[in-house]
Amino acid sequence: MSEINFIAALLMGLAGSGHCVAMCGGIAGSFQLASKDLNAVGAASAYNIGRLFSYTLAGALVGGLSAAFAKQSNILSQVLSLFSAVFMVLVGLYVMRLFNALGPVEKAGQWALWRHIVKLNRYLMPINTYPKALGYGALWGWLPCGLVYSALTWAITSQSAINGALFMLCFALGTLPAMLALGLGAQFIKRGLNHPWVRLALGNLLLWYGLYSLIVASQPLLT
Repeated sequence: MSEINFIAALLMGLAGSGHCVAMCGGIAGSFQLASKDLNAVGAASAYNIGRLFSYTLAGALVGGLSAAFAKQSNILSQVLSLFSAVFMVLVGLYVMRLFNALGPVEKAGQWALWRHIVKLNRYLMPINTYPKALGYGALWGWLPCGLVYSALTWAITSQSAINGALFMLCFALGTLPAMLALGLGAQFIKRGLNHPWVRLALGNLLLWYGLYSLIVASQPLLT
């Protein structure tokens, strides 16, 4: 997997931070009101480390599984590349608020996976220790999120578990500034990332990179 894909992952995470804030902002912000036994900075950091761990693990899983299948079918590998390029275009359109294709994907994930995972919440409440904050972040890393699923489509094409993990780690690091800032009460990053011109610029980068990847991925199938 090329370095430019890892940069794209970081950019996707940064551009989609507004979506992350909407999905997990209430949780991240709650660490300002952490129990007297916890420091807000430490609690927010533990939560985000847990979240990064889950994203990285998911990337390793899909990257490893797809690599095993792709070895048996070159056509499957090309189809997966096309699939991930389409999702990159959709994320670019979503970031620019031109088209929301992520909602149905999130609903499907909620029905298939999240309704079972969320039951583990009861073992982590109240969040009065750092290990609980870490576990809570790891748990919420599996929250149905169209943006995360879009990133995972790229991890699928990474050709190995390690590359898949690294791709999702870069994506998670892109979301980190806004999530940490929100957890510590800073709102200016959230406002900046949601500014129309910022969203337009970041969305265009993702859109055109997705279109470029779509053209590259489709060439072997057309020849």
